[in-house]
Amino acid sequence: MQEQSRVAAWHALSTDAVLAQLQSTAAGLSSGEARERLQQQGPNALPAAASRSMLARFLSQFNNLLIYVLLGSAAVTALLQHWVDTGVILAVVLINAVFGFVQEGRAEKALDAVKAMVSSRANVLRDGLRMAVPAEELVAGDCVLLEAGDRVPADLRLLRASSLKLDEAMLTGESVAVDKSADPVAADAALGDRFSMAYSGTLVAAGQGLGVVVATGPRTELGLISTMLGSVQTLATPLTRLMDRFARQLTITILSLSALMFCFALWVRDYDTADAFIAVVGIAVSAIPEGLPVVMTIALAIGVQRMAARYAIVRSLPAVETLGAVSVICSDKTGTLTRNEMSVRAVVLPGASFDIEGEGYAPQGRFTLAGEEIDPALHPQLLHFATGAALCNDAHVRHAEGKVWAVEGDPMEGALVTLAARAGLDVEQLRQDWRRLDEVPFDAVHRYMATLHRPVDAPAVVFVKGAPEQILAMCRDQQGAEGVQALDAAYWLEQIDALAAKGYRVLGLASRVPADGKDSVDMADVKDLTLLGVLGMIDPPRDSAKTAVRECRSAGIAVKMITGDHAATAAAIARELALADTIRVTSGHELDGLNDAQLIDVARASTVFARTSPEHKLRLVQALQADRSVIAMTGDGVNDAPALKRADIGVAMGITGTAAAKEAAGMVLADDNFATIVAAVKEGRTVYENLRKVIAWTLPTNGGQAIVIIVAILLGLSLPVTPVQILWVNLVTAVALGLTLAFEPPEATLMQRKPRSPDEQLLQPYLLWRVALVSVLFALGCFGMFEWSLRRGDSVELARTIVVNALVIMEIFYLFSVRYTQGTSLSLRGVLGTPAVLLGVAGVTLVQLLFTYTPPMQALFDSRPVDLAAGLLAIGLGVALLLLLEVEKLLIRWMRLGVRA
Repeated sequence: MQEQSRVAAWHALSTDAVLAQLQSTAAGLSSGEARERLQQQGPNALPAAASRSMLARFLSQFNNLLIYVLLGSAAVTALLQHWVDTGVILAVVLINAVFGFVQEGRAEKALDAVKAMVSSRANVLRDGLRMAVPAEELVAGDCVLLEAGDRVPADLRLLRASSLKLDEAMLTGESVAVDKSADPVAADAALGDRFSMAYSGTLVAAGQGLGVVVATGPRTELGLISTMLGSVQTLATPLTRLMDRFARQLTITILSLSALMFCFALWVRDYDTADAFIAVVGIAVSAIPEGLPVVMTIALAIGVQRMAARYAIVRSLPAVETLGAVSVICSDKTGTLTRNEMSVRAVVLPGASFDIEGEGYAPQGRFTLAGEEIDPALHPQLLHFATGAALCNDAHVRHAEGKVWAVEGDPMEGALVTLAARAGLDVEQLRQDWRRLDEVPFDAVHRYMATLHRPVDAPAVVFVKGAPEQILAMCRDQQGAEGVQALDAAYWLEQIDALAAKGYRVLGLASRVPADGKDSVDMADVKDLTLLGVLGMIDPPRDSAKTAVRECRSAGIAVKMITGDHAATAAAIARELALADTIRVTSGHELDGLNDAQLIDVARASTVFARTSPEHKLRLVQALQADRSVIAMTGDGVNDAPALKRADIGVAMGITGTAAAKEAAGMVLADDNFATIVAAVKEGRTVYENLRKVIAWTLPTNGGQAIVIIVAILLGLSLPVTPVQILWVNLVTAVALGLTLAFEPPEATLMQRKPRSPDEQLLQPYLLWRVALVSVLFALGCFGMFEWSLRRGDSVELARTIVVNALVIMEIFYLFSVRYTQGTSLSLRGVLGTPAVLLGVAGVTLVQLLFTYTPPMQALFDSRPVDLAAGLLAIGLGVALLLLLEVEKLLIRWMRLGVRA
C-alpha cells in the first residue's frame, strides 16, 4: 500500500470490503508492514500550531496610522533636540503598545488543545498478537481493540462490537452515548448516524470492540476540524473596524492640515523651519486623541471585570464591546440551552398517560394525569412500571453534600432511576429487596436489556427494556389496570410515534414470570412478554435559558440552534424555549445541497439546524455574517471550535467545554448558563454607550486645542499652549476624567433597543455637531484667557499655564454635561455624579496643582504659579460652558419634538 487510502464512505462498506481496500485482515498487519506504512503515511498526529514570537507580537502593536503620526512627530522633535517633547510622545506610544501586547497571544493555543484530544496509547493486533503501541505509530490497516474508558486513537471502521457505546458529544453534540455495530449504514448518513464508525478523540462509554484504522492524523474527522481551525480567519470586532476607519479619516485630515499649516507658517508668516516644525507637531499632538486608546482599553477592562463577576470570562478586551453589537446568537443545544441531563417527561401505560416534571436528577418531581396533579402512590400500575425501570438498570444517582444530584453510569438509565425516586420509591432498598439473579446485557444487535430478579417471598420476574418497536414485537399481551389484557399493537405504535414527534427518546418496558425455580435468564427466555408501557425522555431546556431567550427577543437578538442531535428532538426543545414564533428546522443533509447564495436565505429563515457537522456550523456562521450581522456562537465541543473562532464572538462553556472550544472562543461561561450571555450582552451594550460618551468628551478637547494652534499660526500669534503641555492635558485628563465615564450605569431602556448596525458611523450627526460646537467654545475660552493674561502684563509662560488650567477646568465641567447627552445635567444626581466622577475630578485637581506649583513640573512643562484671580476666572469660564451646553441640549430637544409633531 503506497499511501494511505482515502475512501469517503467507509461506514457504508462491508467489513470485508474495508479490509480488502486497506489490504489488511482481522488479525491486523505484520510489524514490518506497519513500519513501511508509517514511513509512507507519516505519524498519527495533528500538525502543531504556528505561533508568532513575542517580539513580533509586540512590534505589531505599533501598526496603526495614528501611532505612525505620533512616531513621526517624535522624530521631528528629536531632530530639533526638543527632548522633553520627544520623551513624552514616546512614553504615550509605549503605554499603548504595552496594553495591546498584554491582551494578545492566546488564540494560537487552539490547535494544541485539539491535538491534546488524541489518545497517547493504543491496543492493536500485529502479527496476530495483542500489543500496546504509541498512538502516533498507528497506520491505516491497523486493527485496534477498544474497551470501556479508552479514547479512540484514530478513525476506525468497526469490525466487531459487543455492547459498544461511544460518547461522541465532542464531535456531534449529542448528549447520549451512541450504540455501535459493525453493520454498514447508508453512504449519505450524517456524522452522528455512522454507527459503524469510531472517530478519533471520542470516548468508549461501555462495551468492547475491534476496528480497523481507516484514517490517521490530519485525515481523521478530528484532523479535518484542526485544519479548518487553522484556516479560519478571526474577524475584527465592530469597534475595531470603527476605530480603524476613524483613525484613517483622522490621520488623512491631520496630515493634510499639518502640511498646509507648515507651508503657511513657512511662506506666509515667515517662521523659520524649526519653529514651523514645532508648530506642526503641536497641531498633530493636539488633534490626535492619544489618550483615547488607553481610556478605551481600560474601559473594556472594567467591562471584563464586571462580566467576570457574572461568570462570563472574556479572553480578549474587544470581545466585551462585540457582545453589545450581537444581533444573532447561534447556540449549541446540548449543555448550553439544555441541562445535559436526561429526564423522563412522559410515561404511557394502558389507558393512562402521565406527564412528569422535575429538575435534573433530583428525586423531587411532579406527576400529572390529564392535567391534574396526582400522587404516584395511588397508582399501583405506575409504581410497578417505575419498579421495573429501576431494576432493569445499572446506573446509580448520588447526592454529595453541597453538590447537585449526579448520575453514575448511562444518563438514560440515570433518568429511569430518577423516575422511580420521584414516584416515591427507595431505589437502593428496592434493589436489595429484589435481588438480581442474572441478566442479558444490552447489545445494539438485539436492542434490549433483560434482568432476572427474585423479590422477597415472591416468584422471580424478568424485566426487559429497550427500543420500543423491539419490545413490542416480543410482547403477547399488556398489563392493564384491571390485569393482563390483549395487546393493542396499533395503540402502542401510535403512542410511540406521538412521543417521538415531541422529540423524546422512547423506551419500552415489559416483564415476564419465568418457569418456577429458574435462577438464570438468556435470550431464549426473552419472549412472550407482557408490555408494561413506554416512556419518553429528553434532555430538557434550562429554566434560565427560557428567560434568557425572551430577553434576547425583546432586545432584537435572534437565537438559532445548531446541533448534531436529531431534528425532532431539536425542534421540541426550540418550541419549549420559544426561539421563534414559527420553528423551521433544516437538516445537515439539506444544507449539503445548498450553494452559498441559497444557504444565506435558508440560514436567515431557519431557527433550528439539526444533524450538523463542523463544516455545517462554520458555513452557517459565515452565511449569517453575509449581511453584516454580528454573530455570537456558543458551544462546548471540538466540533464547535472552527465556528467559535470564525464568529464575531465565540462563547465556550467553562464546565463542560473542551479545551479546544475554550481556546478558540473569545468568552467562556464559567457557569455554562445561556442566561449569562444575556447579562454579558447587556454589559457589552453598556460598555459601548459609555465609550461613545468617552469619545464625545475626548474629541472636542482635542479639536479645541488644534483650533487654538491653527488660529495662532493663521494670525501670526504666539502659541497659547506648547505641544508638550497639550500632551500633558490629553494623557492625564483623558485617563483621569475620561475613564470615569466607563463607570456610568446602564440606561433603563438599554435591552429594549434593537442591536446597532456594525456599519454604524462612530461620529453620528449630533455627535459631529457637538464636537464642532464644543471645540469652538474651548478654542474661544483658551484664546480669551491667553489674551486676558497677556494684557494684564503676565509673561507668556504664565499665560500658557493659565490656559492649561482653564482648559482642564472646562473639561471637568464638560464632563458633567456629556454624562447626559440629551437629558439635563442640572439635577442633584447630575451635579453629584458617580463616585468615579468625583474621584476623577479630585485626582485631576491634585495633579494640576502639582503641574502648576511644584518646581520639578515647572521645569519639565515650563509652567508658572497661577494667582487666585486667574483661577476664579477659569472656574467661571467652566460654569459658563456648562450652562451654555445645557441650553443647547434644551433647544435640540425642543427642535426634535417640533419635528415629530
